[in-house]
Amino acid sequence: MILLMVIGGTAGLTTAGWLAGTAYGILLCGSLAVGLRRAGMSRLGPANVVTFARALMVGGVTAMVVSSIGRPVHLATVVILVGVALALDAVDGQVARRTGSTSALGARFDMEVDAFLILVLSVFIAGTFGWWTVAIGAFRYVFVAASWALPWLGAPLPPRFSRKVVAAVQGVVLVAATAHLLPPPTALFAVAAALVSLTWSFARDVRWLRRAEQIRRAAAARVNLRIVPRPRTATLDRKPLHLEPASVG
Repeated sequence: MILLMVIGGTAGLTTAGWLAGTAYGILLCGSLAVGLRRAGMSRLGPANVVTFARALMVGGVTAMVVSSIGRPVHLATVVILVGVALALDAVDGQVARRTGSTSALGARFDMEVDAFLILVLSVFIAGTFGWWTVAIGAFRYVFVAASWALPWLGAPLPPRFSRKVVAAVQGVVLVAATAHLLPPPTALFAVAAALVSLTWSFARDVRWLRRAEQIRRAAAARVNLRIVPRPRTATLDRKPLHLEPASVG
């Protein structure tokens, strides 16, 4: 709320922006509290504190992006908030490794903050390039929603360097488009190329997960065939056959 008051007093926020920023803060704290309880943790570690500070910057960006739907916003403030969030993204991992405070919660927290920042920035540049850019940020959430109906989509994926490169490209392109660092035609091409590369990355992961599920099902079917008892062959009751000697005459 302090951050929102500072932004509102300097750059200005609309009523919708205030509501969006407040809702984001409530959801952030509530989700983090649930995550801490499930992880059996009573407080945030040093790395999670850095990630939390980064998440607050994303909340400020969210408030300004929602405000931009009704009127122009101070672009420099948006760029500063995004820049601080990205700078802290390079810090929390190092803090976690140096303090020995790496955890599954921290990794998930970091990933969710990154994903939401990508979504917010894709919404922000939609006013310039069109609403198709929202697909860049929505891809990950559509994938998660699909995994509820198709659980095999939630299986672990093998680490791939190309996936990290594609994710980094999304952030760089969206920041460049947000800050107007590129000429409009070049920015449009870069955003379209980022969406194409993201589509290729998700399609390859879905294909790998589907193939892995098919292999798992085939293996399970073979195991079931081996453990199912074979039915006994029915035998016919046969009475002893008495033969009378043939008479010769």
